[in-house]
Amino acid sequence: MSLFRDDGVVLRTQKLGEADRIITLLTRGHGRVRAVARGVRRTKSKFGARLEPFSHVDIQFFARGSDLIGRGLPLCTQTETIAPYGRNIVDDYARYTAGTAMLETAERFTDHEGEPNVQQYLLLIGGLRTLAAGEHAPALVLDAFLLRSLAVGGYAPSFDACAQCGMPGPNRFFSVAAGGVVCADCRRPGSVVPSSEALRLLGALLTGDWATADAAEARHVREGSGLVSAYLHWHLERGLRSLRYVEKT
Repeated sequence: MSLFRDDGVVLRTQKLGEADRIITLLTRGHGRVRAVARGVRRTKSKFGARLEPFSHVDIQFFARGSDLIGRGLPLCTQTETIAPYGRNIVDDYARYTAGTAMLETAERFTDHEGEPNVQQYLLLIGGLRTLAAGEHAPALVLDAFLLRSLAVGGYAPSFDACAQCGMPGPNRFFSVAAGGVVCADCRRPGSVVPSSEALRLLGALLTGDWATADAAEARHVREGSGLVSAYLHWHLERGLRSLRYVEKT
């Protein structure tokens, strides 16, 4: 029997019995973890209020065995709030839907429970912090997060040099199968010709150039979001359920 302590973000919750929940978290040291929180659905439980989606918490687990991933689920025995990002997210539809898509993405990019993914964890923390601060449009924050999650997962798209032969940009054609923009010689069937403004926007989101991203016109934001969604769908092999609810600019 072992005690483990870690900090993590609550990705989702599921009801268990009359008063318990199964909590899914992305943690710094143990990757994605599912654990049981006893009694958190009781109205007098202060413990439960800390274990809601979007919450960044310091949490202690009790597990039967040498690690968190074994037979049965570990128990959440203690938790302290580090940052309640949900306070500034859940009451705003655009932020809430964007944030929900971010949580689903983080879970999808951490397929194996108990396997650390510090880059994805830090990316999620930064994305939720930015979303909660409200300094940028939620759609832009989401697309930036999706692009960087793809990059962390080894699927970084190219928005300038040809993704196939490396020909310096700008290049006109975009192919999700090829990995981003391609030159005329590397063009594949099904390639599209997005506007240069949309490609510039996506490049800015990937690199963190918020001055350029914030200045983008709404039509280019929508166009860029479509490209990001198609690219994500290709590499995840199925889309995110939560993306259909995201409010577009």
